[in-house]
Amino acid sequence: MFNDIGALELLTLVVLAVLVFGPEKLPKVIQDVTRTIRKIREFSDSAKEDIRSELGPQFKDFEFEDLNPKTFVRKQLMDGNDDLGLKEIRESFDLRKEMADVTDAVNGRESASSASGAAAAASAVGASAGSGSAPDLLKKPAQPAKDERPPFDADAT
Repeated sequence: MFNDIGALELLTLVVLAVLVFGPEKLPKVIQDVTRTIRKIREFSDSAKEDIRSELGPQFKDFEFEDLNPKTFVRKQLMDGNDDLGLKEIRESFDLRKEMADVTDAVNGRESASSASGAAAAASAVGASAGSGSAPDLLKKPAQPAKDERPPFDADAT
């Protein structure tokens, strides 16, 4: 519960408690606080047991921490449960590789993975060059003449 409190913060809390409650009342306040915390824990544990007993035997492994969405997602997706084939999807989707390929294409360089892909794409484009349906995205477009206006795109404005 208090794992992230450092020594300086703890010392500050002790000094504040002595100043606020005084050295005479401080032991009684500490006893009252610990008694209250103990009662809250007992109440919480009994409530958990009551809920588990009401849910029935099919929920005997139910943990209340699973109700936290972050924990639930981590348990369902990141554990060994691979009923949906998510491991293969995670491995096949390599964002760094995709971004490197896009950067190389934009800068006009050929990456190692896109070189084989570009060769396959070039052969596919060559095969369909008669139909003219697949433009070469790696080729720079021709510069328009000086008095020729660029095409107007109403959706882009």
